Amino acid sequence: MPAQTTAPPVLELRSLTRTHGSGIAEVHALRSVDLTVRAGELVAIMGPSGSGKSTLLTLAGGLDTASTGQVIIEGQDIAVLSRKRLAALRRRSVGYVFQDYNLIPALTAAENIALPRELDGVSVRKARKEAREALDGMKLAEVADRFPDEMSGGQQQRVAIARALVGDRRLVLADEPTGALDSETGEAVLALLRTRCDAGAAAVMVTHEPRHAAWADRVVFLRDGSVVDQTISTGPHSLLAAEGAK
Repeated sequence: MPAQTTAPPVLELRSLTRTHGSGIAEVHALRSVDLTVRAGELVAIMGPSGSGKSTLLTLAGGLDTASTGQVIIEGQDIAVLSRKRLAALRRRSVGYVFQDYNLIPALTAAENIALPRELDGVSVRKARKEAREALDGMKLAEVADRFPDEMSGGQQQRVAIARALVGDRRLVLADEPTGALDSETGEAVLALLRTRCDAGAAAVMVTHEPRHAAWADRVVFLRDGSVVDQTISTGPHSLLAAEGAK
């Protein structure tokens, strides 16, 4: 269900720009992007390769620094936070799903999920319990004690998603979260993400698939680092038509 316009903003991007190089070699990865994502809202980001989708996510999560503009998470301008406070904000408030999973090779699936919670002061026992419950929710109980190199790509991706959703994180940033999954599993993962947003979280999801974007409340189209259109999600056929018209 779409977030009400009166719902508090969880993520605000204000005139966000990211450039690389300088002079004639300057490349604009993102150009003065404005975006507000409110509690309860799932926003899909679409666009061709190189349009700035992944750059937007890394800036939104504080994993990279904007050239100009602001990133505000739950009222906090992350540019003014110390490295320690920014790290704490990311652990507590932001869940990430990376294209390459970013699982720690020396830790099991359950340990990978539990680690951010343990670093945030949650007891080992509680964090491991939460991790196993998250794996159960992904139908991955059997991989709890396996290391990443003992899992398939699809299993690793679902572990990464479970890590992003565990705890009370208010913002989920997902870069192609269903890329390594079959259709049925991908739909189940999107349903979990939708449920988390319906419970009051906010999420931004990069996808190339209109049928996946149809789970979102709003779809933002990027091209050459700029927002070229936004539309309310009404289903995959309308999204295909909207993208084809650009």
